Amino acid sequence: MEMNTLAVTKAKAEIRINNQSNVVMEFVLLGFSLAQPMELLVFMLLLPIFALTLMGNMAIITIVYVDLRLHTPMYFFLCNLSLLEILFVLSITPKMLENLLSQAKAISFWGCITQCYFYFFLGTTDFIILAVMSFDRYVAICHPLHYPVIMSGHVCVFLVMGCWLVGFLSPLCPLILLCQIPFCGPNVINHFFCDYAPLVRLSCVDTHFLLMIEYVLSSVVLLTSLSFTAVSYLYIIATVLHIPSATGRRKAFSTCTSHITVASIYYGSVIFMYARPIQGRSLDHQKVVAVFNVILSPLLNPFIYTLRNEKVKEALKEYLTRKSSILQPEP
Repeated sequence: MEMNTLAVTKAKAEIRINNQSNVVMEFVLLGFSLAQPMELLVFMLLLPIFALTLMGNMAIITIVYVDLRLHTPMYFFLCNLSLLEILFVLSITPKMLENLLSQAKAISFWGCITQCYFYFFLGTTDFIILAVMSFDRYVAICHPLHYPVIMSGHVCVFLVMGCWLVGFLSPLCPLILLCQIPFCGPNVINHFFCDYAPLVRLSCVDTHFLLMIEYVLSSVVLLTSLSFTAVSYLYIIATVLHIPSATGRRKAFSTCTSHITVASIYYGSVIFMYARPIQGRSLDHQKVVAVFNVILSPLLNPFIYTLRNEKVKEALKEYLTRKSSILQPEP
């Protein structure tokens, strides 16, 4: 049954090639290569995760917006991280859910290019935001007296705008080069979204140079961001260990544990996917890790920050209490 489904999908894929110019007009995403009943089961599992991810990240943005106590640089950056997560899952998950219910699993050429661009644009911005958040914690703990000056409102806005700008520009060169190469068929992508490497491999010319560009850019972004984050936390740990009271050390660490947890999840999954030599990558392993990166990581972000952060938990309780009191009818 599974092999028949794949054969039909590939047969349909070949039809979608412009016979006159021999140019691919659309791609087919193989996805998880499961039988139809299993794909329906995966859809029923992923749909509530998708909904929870959107609601959780929107809840963080709402709580920070309505609670004046959370109008600080740390939560300003957290709101941007949550906004990135919302846009990130919206760029990948709806099409993936649609394909789980569809036999065709097709995506147009420019739709695929657009999805690939936003995946890397938002993902790159994510990692730069994480590095900026580590710098914020470094200044707050290691230089508390200078914190209001260093992390002023103007500086925070400038840092966030820089994150979005670098994320916006960094994938442009590889994607522009990708648009210049010919795709003559086949047009079946062995993935559940338009990732760069599986897409490039479908070209009918030598793409070793493009794959090397992707590897170098991914490694530079990831390892630079990771190094900056790691150095910031080394200084933080060294400073915290010199705090004389156990209560002070515990309070200082509590402000960082959420960020360390989120950063570890992000860096671990994406380094496995992109910061390894191209020859050593298995597409099946890539898909498994991509599920964690694309679906589970954005879901974990709001839960980690609410469950491990007392201020957010307190603000959430007060917000829900106010809402429930408004909704209750007066006696």
